[in-house]
Amino acid sequence: MNIPAELKYTADHEWIRVEGNTAIIGITDFAQRELGDIVFVDISTVGKELKAGDIFGTVEAVKTVSDLFLPVAGTVTEVNPGLEGNPEAVNQDPYGEGWMVKMTIANPDELNSLMSADAYSASVA
Repeated sequence: MNIPAELKYTADHEWIRVEGNTAIIGITDFAQRELGDIVFVDISTVGKELKAGDIFGTVEAVKTVSDLFLPVAGTVTEVNPGLEGNPEAVNQDPYGEGWMVKMTIANPDELNSLMSADAYSASVA
């Protein structure tokens, strides 16, 4: 299972990559494997200010629909446009082409409450 060391993780299986003032968020390799074939990603929160733990969208797999939770508070600024026609990118490349949203972070200190790769790995072992 792929768990990149440079990312932070939530107990709900989202990952976050911080690049300057922007954060990129998606679901983990573990989550996409558990969901199975992803057929649709529904995110309609662009421009909305959300708190850590708020639902920012849903991901639909063949047999289930799962909520997506924001790792930290902030404003969703962009949805991955490639997912509309290619939701399976989440299965194929969850940390790259399968990213879900970009956001601005309201409080960078909240990043300290997220799990490291080692902690996340232990939690899904």
